[in-house]
Amino acid sequence: MAESIENTGTKAFLLEVGTEELPAGFLSDALTQWRSHIPKTLSTNSLSYDAVEVYGTPRRLAVLIKGLPSQQPDREEEIKGPPAQAAFKDGKPTPAAQGFAKKQGVAVDALEVRATDKGDFVFVQKVIPGRPITEILTELVPEWIWSLEGKRLMRWGDGDQKFSRPIRWLIALLDETVLPIQLENGSKLITSDRISQGHRVLHPQPVTVTKATDYVDVLRSACVVVDTEERKNTITQQVKESAQKLDGYAEIYPDLLEEVTNLVEFPSSVVGKFESEFLNLPTEVITTVMVSHQRYFPVFKASDTKELLPYFVTVSNGNPEKAEIIAVGNERVIRARLYDGRFFYNSDLEKPLENFLPQLEKVTFQEDLGSLRAKVDRIVKIAEKITEQLQLKEHETEKIIKAALLCKADLVTQMVYEFPELQGIMGQKYAAASGESEEVATAIFEHYLPRGANDILPQTLTGQIVGLADRLDTLVSIFGLGMIPTGSSDPFALRRAANAVINITWAANLPINLQQLLEQIAADFVKVHNKDKQQLVTVLEEFFLQRIRTLLQEEKQIDYDLVNAVLGENDPEYAERSLKDLLDVRDRSLFLKEIRNDGTLDKIYETVNRSARLATQGDLDTQQLDPTTVIGTSLFQKPSEEAFYNSVVDLVPQTQAAKESRNYRQLVTAIEKIAPTVSTFFDGPDSVLVMDPDPQIKQNRLNLLGLLRNHARVLADFGSVVKNL
Repeated sequence: MAESIENTGTKAFLLEVGTEELPAGFLSDALTQWRSHIPKTLSTNSLSYDAVEVYGTPRRLAVLIKGLPSQQPDREEEIKGPPAQAAFKDGKPTPAAQGFAKKQGVAVDALEVRATDKGDFVFVQKVIPGRPITEILTELVPEWIWSLEGKRLMRWGDGDQKFSRPIRWLIALLDETVLPIQLENGSKLITSDRISQGHRVLHPQPVTVTKATDYVDVLRSACVVVDTEERKNTITQQVKESAQKLDGYAEIYPDLLEEVTNLVEFPSSVVGKFESEFLNLPTEVITTVMVSHQRYFPVFKASDTKELLPYFVTVSNGNPEKAEIIAVGNERVIRARLYDGRFFYNSDLEKPLENFLPQLEKVTFQEDLGSLRAKVDRIVKIAEKITEQLQLKEHETEKIIKAALLCKADLVTQMVYEFPELQGIMGQKYAAASGESEEVATAIFEHYLPRGANDILPQTLTGQIVGLADRLDTLVSIFGLGMIPTGSSDPFALRRAANAVINITWAANLPINLQQLLEQIAADFVKVHNKDKQQLVTVLEEFFLQRIRTLLQEEKQIDYDLVNAVLGENDPEYAERSLKDLLDVRDRSLFLKEIRNDGTLDKIYETVNRSARLATQGDLDTQQLDPTTVIGTSLFQKPSEEAFYNSVVDLVPQTQAAKESRNYRQLVTAIEKIAPTVSTFFDGPDSVLVMDPDPQIKQNRLNLLGLLRNHARVLADFGSVVKNL
């Protein structure tokens, strides 16, 4: 029998979904989803609240909502009925009016006649009583649970419902009262109660939650810390203190901290050790074993060094009194992993890195694109094209080509086969051990950079060029096979690859011609794969332009209209220019942002835009900058025309200098200077009628305006700029 629920004052509601151990990744995602989704559904149902607190551990997801009303507020709703002429005849209600009133639960006298665009209609203002909070929550809770998304959800029981792991219990408390809710999954039925489960080891007995707001304290008494931030802070503090006791420093890796937090309910740090002889291994090997494979925190000698101590700190979900036993078990595991690492490392060092190249022929890059060795050969060829564009010296080119040749060789070493996270890192070390130059070794590591959104970019020219070549090969090859990213699907991370090409170019100020490179690489691809070259190039160019647009707006924080003005909206001239000179498109965008912020853009906006709008009535080539060949001075009728002409003549060297140096301040200053002259041309005492009846005079004046437009176009298409954005 359901307990009665008092409908007075604000309420606190607790939902706990008890499960088998949840994967750390799902738990993190689920908490994020609930923090967003639950408040939205409450607002949708017109339910106010003071706080929504979301909790989670490996065995549970929970939400505590404070300050809920007992029921929804009443709301007024205007309902439209039949046409007035059908509802009333001779001032009396017809069956249509009576039926409408009855359906809405109101008296006929409550009906009102109002005029609309389609004539007079009957309306009723109806008060919709708010529903009880119990009724609404009963509907919302199953939706909150089943709407959670995640990777590899599983069916449990014999029903069709999916969840990350089987659900074992359910708490639904409104203040002190159990809200009757059932989760059905085939023959499996979970009914809400007030019984939860404590820590598996430290408190294996069930616990009772008497009141919703007691939840956190009740679970804490059962050795379960439900607040993820509290567990995270506890872990951070314990790990740091443990390292300090060893006269060391623990690196708190954010991803590792997040994962470990979601693997324990009652964290306690455990210190383990290993033999000092393993410190002869590269630091990256040891930390990879610890962090990526064992979820341990390495201990360094000091915060400003990467010199390891033969210790680690792990976070246990077991009994703190058994720390020594737990440490022994973890030490046994890491010792075995480090023995393996040492064996792989020594075996790999027995031959030069270059000797691994033949093995790349046995590894497939992509079914239709051949082996990794074939990819390496393409990378080498593309790197050569980039060095030719940059006109590098012979000794620089030699190092770049050697790095390109060796950049994937470590993928077939035993170490990287066992620990894929070390690709590039081990290549750098093996190259150095093989006697390769520091530039070549560093480039092997750097060509993978950036590895993620917040990663650093390659710092050496050799690493930058090999990184560009690798990504350009992937982009052209995968696009060539028709595997173009759609929506959120991007299995080859092509968006990230294109972003890296642009960001590396911008950060290193590399004056590459991307359009030419795409043409050249596509030409080589279609020779082998018999595809339409122009179609491939066009799709790639559109893709890169979209990436440039996104990076300018999201990373450089440039207003959308200024980005449109630089890239051009459906303007092939601007698109081609952007792809030929990535540095120029960056600099022009940043400069437009600068002059918008300092007010200069407003000063020249009207002058340029008015000229550009009228210039479209003429046919002057947008590339034309020299007035001497397109303006007939003998056709001038007013001094303002000659003044305009002389100003444009003076503008030519300023524009040319701005194009060559990318110092667009010089161009804008010159345009700003002639603005009064243009204003006089339009509106002064010597103003002219641009659209003169004489076609020659009209064309001459349109050419003057076209010339000003063209000079401004060297910076941007001012027609795309939104005034006072």
